[in-house]
Amino acid sequence: MKVADIMSRSVVSVNHKEPVTAAARLMKRHNLGALPVCDDEGRLRGLVTDRDIVTRCVAMDYDPTDTMLREIMTRGILTCSPEDGVEKTAAAMGREQIRRIPVTAEGKLVGMVSLGDIARRERTAMEAAAALAGISANIRRG
Repeated sequence: MKVADIMSRSVVSVNHKEPVTAAARLMKRHNLGALPVCDDEGRLRGLVTDRDIVTRCVAMDYDPTDTMLREIMTRGILTCSPEDGVEKTAAAMGREQIRRIPVTAEGKLVGMVSLGDIARRERTAMEAAAALAGISANIRRG
């Protein structure tokens, strides 16, 4: 099975020139913890998470209305292609300890795939479980 078969195609994204407040509002409106950050041509430039906003903006006393997303976003993120296999993608997610991955074609954002997308497919539930185990491996209970 390919990533294209399970990915979400309607993805909320934000422009890298937008202020941090724009991302925060989109996250609230759509109940999201992460947003892909794209340039004017739709090429993926990074990802911004609610944690990025807190640790790289608010905690640093930057004004979120004057701070642009390109200043706080996470760069060099892992992506996959619509043609990649789900098993390979799930393994990469486990290895990198991430719960969602942007899907790109020719550098442009075309979708997102999450562990939930993988788990919803009965045949790929084991890949999702393995990826989640990999993500959770570093969590210490105490």
